[in-house]
Amino acid sequence: MSRGALAFKDAVVLLGGDPPALAALDRALGGVLKTATGGVSDDVLNVLGARGRILGLARDLLTGLRERLGSCGRAERTERLAAAHTVIVVVAYFEALERARLPFGLHEVRLTRDEQITLAGRGGPAEDSSRAFAEALASVAPPRPAPHRPYEEMATSLGHWYAHLSRRLLSFVEGLSVWDGLDDTARRAAADGMGAEVPRAAVERYEELYAELCGQAPEFAIWSWQTEHQATRAVLGRALSGVETLLEGLAARSAPADVAAALATAHRAALARPALETRASADGVCVPTLGDIYLEPGFRVRAVDGGGGPGDESWWEDAPLRTDLAGYLAGALTSDGLAAAPLLVLGQPGAGKSALTKVLAARLPAAGYLPVRVVLREAPAESDVQEQIEHAVRAATGERATWPELVRSAGGAVPVVLLDGFDELLQATGVNQTDYLVQVARFQQREAEQGRPVLALVTSRTAVADRARCPERTVALRLEPFRAEQTEQWLAVWNDTNGPYFAAHGLRPLPPEVVARHPALAAQPLLLMMLALYDSGRNALQQGGRRPSDGTPLDEAALYEELLASFAAREIDKAGEAHPGDGEAAHRVEEELQRLSLVAFAIHNRRRQWVTETELDADLAALLGSPTAGGAGFRAPLGHAQRTLGRFFFVQRAQAVRDDRTLTTYEFLHATFGEYLVARLAVQVLCALPGHRSALTVGPDLVDDELLYALLSFAPLSARQVPRFLRARTERLGPDERARLARLLPKVLAEKSERSAHDYAGYQPVRLATASRHGLYSANLVLLALCLTGTTTADELFPGSPDPAGEWHRQALLWRSALDQEQWADFALLMSTRTRPFRRCVDPV
Repeated sequence: MSRGALAFKDAVVLLGGDPPALAALDRALGGVLKTATGGVSDDVLNVLGARGRILGLARDLLTGLRERLGSCGRAERTERLAAAHTVIVVVAYFEALERARLPFGLHEVRLTRDEQITLAGRGGPAEDSSRAFAEALASVAPPRPAPHRPYEEMATSLGHWYAHLSRRLLSFVEGLSVWDGLDDTARRAAADGMGAEVPRAAVERYEELYAELCGQAPEFAIWSWQTEHQATRAVLGRALSGVETLLEGLAARSAPADVAAALATAHRAALARPALETRASADGVCVPTLGDIYLEPGFRVRAVDGGGGPGDESWWEDAPLRTDLAGYLAGALTSDGLAAAPLLVLGQPGAGKSALTKVLAARLPAAGYLPVRVVLREAPAESDVQEQIEHAVRAATGERATWPELVRSAGGAVPVVLLDGFDELLQATGVNQTDYLVQVARFQQREAEQGRPVLALVTSRTAVADRARCPERTVALRLEPFRAEQTEQWLAVWNDTNGPYFAAHGLRPLPPEVVARHPALAAQPLLLMMLALYDSGRNALQQGGRRPSDGTPLDEAALYEELLASFAAREIDKAGEAHPGDGEAAHRVEEELQRLSLVAFAIHNRRRQWVTETELDADLAALLGSPTAGGAGFRAPLGHAQRTLGRFFFVQRAQAVRDDRTLTTYEFLHATFGEYLVARLAVQVLCALPGHRSALTVGPDLVDDELLYALLSFAPLSARQVPRFLRARTERLGPDERARLARLLPKVLAEKSERSAHDYAGYQPVRLATASRHGLYSANLVLLALCLTGTTTADELFPGSPDPAGEWHRQALLWRSALDQEQWADFALLMSTRTRPFRRCVDPV
């Protein structure tokens, strides 16, 4: 399975199984194999004269293919199928050549005695062209179908290969005496026939032969997306049942034993477990099992060919959306592509990458495959691939086994290594793991050389895909968001599973039209689960998305507030940290949300989508002070904050083990959760400004904005969805409060323009020049002012300035110097400006 594409001479050996077959081929080709390796043949080329023997040999090799495959293990079966495909490619070409309307007979295409003597004595163009044709025919691998390539694309590539073969043959014919006897018209007809008619007819004949192979081996239909199995169509789309159906019985049965059998048992057990391990549901609510709730997402797949990268959205535009994930995986697992380089499975957080590896490991038939699921967050990051696999086997079965022992216990099954969480390895370790996919490919190469071919699959978040160096022949697959019909299917399972609970508590099932109001959340399986759990308490999502207090509709920001607060309250209640009826419960919920908000700022101010545990530790220590034993409330020790974050399933905790230490990073499952929390805390701290004044009644009335400056001087609030959430949060304030804060912000802006020291000097999420921090802070204050008032003027922003317009211009230059090109574009597009006499008005866009 490590050979890659097979040439004709290799195919003959594989199908014939012994050296005499190769000798027969060599005789049929007039000794070209010896010639290609430096020998001299008495008959340099008589391929066309020997075509009958070549076709006879090829047809003999294909006869009884079904029976010949019946005794094969999975790896040997795949190689023989690839060989059979190569044979029909050659057969199709010769048959098309025989039927072609050429101005000469194929029996005339042969070397005369004089030409043989001439070539044997000095060689030349004729000898070169003869060898080129023979080597292309016997030694160059033709294109073949692959599960990631549309069949039409493969057929087009094959037509080009046939045309290339014909050009080489035509070049040889042009040096023979038969060509000398043709006039110009006949020569043009020969060139047209060889250049167009023969390749087209060869592709047509190939398609007929390919259809015959589909009848002998189902893999051919799977590779070309031509699956017609009725039972398969019935199960496609549900928990990868189609993989099991398609692959069952395609290899000789040999039951696994010992550790391999224990591993298969462990994988199958995952289907019966809840799809989500969480305490966030109401008492009595059932999370469906993984086997019941997992739906196959749509996907796009294409080879990583060096042009662009899978981390770039535009790179995927030419890849069609597909919905046959089970069929694709069955094809990939029966071809040899995954034995040369891993399949890279990409998706957003919560898209179902880990669930895919669990379900696939459980569905692969043990008779032909040995799946090993390696959770990279739990494996030693400094270890090589083999050690990580052995660590995962022990974690799953409790048994120690070396890799060779494991493979031997599988009874000839092909190992399938599922490496889940490459992105966690990158994020959590902070070390150079960009060549990890190359390491996997090298491991596969070594195993193939040892006679233990290994198929591999690696999962990762799309955002870090471009940090990985992809080996040759890598194929990338991206999981797509749920479609509307998939959301309906998912909800049907959820409602059916929880029917008794709904009936007992007087609740309604969750209908698709309610979920459809929140497409960004409903499109990802894990976030859809979050909506369903939220609704299970009191049909909160179905209350028309209304506030329990006054029945007014919830906007998106209010929905996020309700979601996050409800999950925080449930976790506090389940942990027994407060009683729902007392005032402490609301206080504890607020503490949890503020803690999450600081995580959001840790991510936002680093201008990425995740933060390491070490970085978060430093941030909290700088903002809240060093934790003390027995601390409580918002100043609780970081260890308590870690436990809090860990129990919120909408906070993705990535981890890896290095030098026996667990390294952790945090990330929100959906970026807008963090963006909402950034806006939430920014407005909260803003609202606290009027109360943070000097206790002295003499001297200037200064405002203590130290915390606001610390949080808002590292990154602009103009990114992504933050401005929208800022407006929503400020609109919840009363008109008097908004007016008071709007009057206060210009004062803060003026007072702090010469700031050189501040109380939170230890808070350094990134290192920035003081001037850049001033620019970012003043830009963010102006954005907040616009959110409060909707419009403002230079006079209002810079009261007391003798030149408000000039001050605006100077501030704009400061903002531009503090922001990079993308940030500046986001910031500038949020507002429009217009000039009036002695005034500059600023309006939000």
